[in-house]
Amino acid sequence: MTFKMINANEAKPGITIVVDGAPCTVKSNDISKTGKHGHMKCRIEAIGVIDGKKRVFVIGGHERIDVPLIEKRKAQVMSIQGDKATVMDLESFETIEIKMEEGVEIKEGGQVEYWKIGEEKVIKRGL
Repeated sequence: MTFKMINANEAKPGITIVVDGAPCTVKSNDISKTGKHGHMKCRIEAIGVIDGKKRVFVIGGHERIDVPLIEKRKAQVMSIQGDKATVMDLESFETIEIKMEEGVEIKEGGQVEYWKIGEEKVIKRGL
């Protein structure tokens, strides 16, 4: 997975960060004031992009956080089997099997947007 680094106090809602090795979207970042001899603290609440789990953690505001680089690509749906879909990438024309997110409505022959985060791939929405 390719990363860039940001300070914890720069993690605004909507940014994707890595928490416990999983890519997560930041929902809130509560920053506390500094004390007389202390540093600011950030209470970050994030939801996993792939697994949908909620993660909450506290980190120093000056500490660095990994931000994964996400490739957003388009594909055409070839077939659907359960919670997986076989799609053909519209740029490279390779066929791949991708897990679908819950609530995403797609149909065979339609187009979808999928995210590639390192080796993980997930269908985010139908087009």
